[in-house]
Amino acid sequence: MDGVTAEPDLTAALPSPLQPVADDRTAARGVTLLLKRDDLVHPRLVGNKFRKLRPNLAEAAAAGHDTLLTFGGAYSNHLRATAAAGRLCGMRTIGVVRGEELAGRPLNDSLARAAADGMVLEFVDRATYRRKTEPEVLAALLDRHGRAYVLPEGGSNALAARGCAELGRELRDAVDVAAVACGTGGTLAGLAAGLGPGRRAIGFPVLRGGGFLAGDVRALQTAAFGGPCGRWHLDTRFHHGGYARTTPALEEFAADFTARHGLPLDRTYVAKMLYGVFALVREGAFAPGTRVAAVITG
Repeated sequence: MDGVTAEPDLTAALPSPLQPVADDRTAARGVTLLLKRDDLVHPRLVGNKFRKLRPNLAEAAAAGHDTLLTFGGAYSNHLRATAAAGRLCGMRTIGVVRGEELAGRPLNDSLARAAADGMVLEFVDRATYRRKTEPEVLAALLDRHGRAYVLPEGGSNALAARGCAELGRELRDAVDVAAVACGTGGTLAGLAAGLGPGRRAIGFPVLRGGGFLAGDVRALQTAAFGGPCGRWHLDTRFHHGGYARTTPALEEFAADFTARHGLPLDRTYVAKMLYGVFALVREGAFAPGTRVAAVITG
């Protein structure tokens, strides 16, 4: 790398577009569905990844760091986005990947893209990965890789939550409900805080047993805003088997949505969130006249 820039220049198309969707299933219930196209924010750092990374990159640069170290699974969008951000900003990137058994195997598309952007990948066993926030594990990583700005898994920290609050502020005058997929809870924490009074957010965990994220969201809001902010809740029913897993029902829904509306859906996050939104519409969870924004995180 040629050296870190003092102020990372990440020009973005903000606010992201809010597009109405004409769909007979929502129209029959009197619900207006809109797509918050955060996937169009930046060509390499789409949606919530841009909003989470930008304040952290500024903090890292201000502290004189030239290296980012972060964590993720084999299909992590966060690792890929961090690698792209590092390349754009002249920072080295280190990705600690869950699953020592993956070392030496051909890289999947996500990890191959991260490596192509210069990210050094270190594969660790799952027991060590679970201990990744412990001081001795972090110290060992930094001993091997040198001084670095450490980003948590998914990029979710107080700075990230504050960055995602802007997403809520962009929606507060246009919708009643905002829906978002949840991996680590950072986007939901900021979204709910930014929506303001009279609005609510729904988070759809993509992990099996994702109810634990409620505590993580509360902790992030406390760190970022001093306490709980906004109205939000989790609906944990639509993980379709867990992270990076799918089902025939999800595949059928996603293919049908794309055929109807021309938007390909990421199966790991976006398809599961939209599946949940349409299930809630069928269940009558939204009163007629409700405006629902589905955040397309890419």
